[in-house]
Amino acid sequence: MVAMSDWRSFWDSAHSIYVNARHKDVHYREIADQIAGFVPGPGARVLDYGSGEAIHADRVAAVATQVLLCDQAPSVRAAIAARFAADPRLRALSPEEVEKLPDRSLDLIVSNSMTQYLSAAELDRVLGLWHRLLAPAGALIVADVIPPDTGALTDVMALLRYAAANGFLAAALGGLVRTAMSPYSRLRSRIGVTRYTQSEFMLKLRSAGFAAERLTRNLEHNAARMTFRARPL
Repeated sequence: MVAMSDWRSFWDSAHSIYVNARHKDVHYREIADQIAGFVPGPGARVLDYGSGEAIHADRVAAVATQVLLCDQAPSVRAAIAARFAADPRLRALSPEEVEKLPDRSLDLIVSNSMTQYLSAAELDRVLGLWHRLLAPAGALIVADVIPPDTGALTDVMALLRYAAANGFLAAALGGLVRTAMSPYSRLRSRIGVTRYTQSEFMLKLRSAGFAAERLTRNLEHNAARMTFRARPL
């Protein structure tokens, strides 16, 4: 599965999405802790699809038997492999390697903040892959889905509240200026991001063979975005 090519190149480059080291650390720590909360038991096999650097994935591995970290960007996978080289519970995979995993071999699949960078057809394809890989009692968590009525101002305010609560507000203010002039901003203006209403995304999941629900809380800090939990029918 290949995401929108320009977005793939962006995430494989040096970028300033995280305004400083504190931002990156808090972000990945909170995501890892929330993923760990979805792990059904110590024998679970978990896939984080579109994981990013996942610098705190060991917190998920502490409550699972194996955590597979899949990212499109080769540089990100190399960083994951180097960081967790001594931990046999953690493994970096390419999307092509994920496609070769056995059917019904995973107990939990999480995809956070990725669907906006996929076309509708690409999402359909990856949902089919996840359905094939999930065990009958497994769960899929798809997080940070952007509704059509959520704009840049909502994102900015969510980031500022998050930064103020976690001690990097000054850096966030500077980071917003850098982002406005960055390749991310130009890409978002040129090719955009994919958005779904709640009903549209629920239909996507049902069409792929899942029973689904929207969770009350988004996995990410932006409460205006949506997180869904789905199970194979």
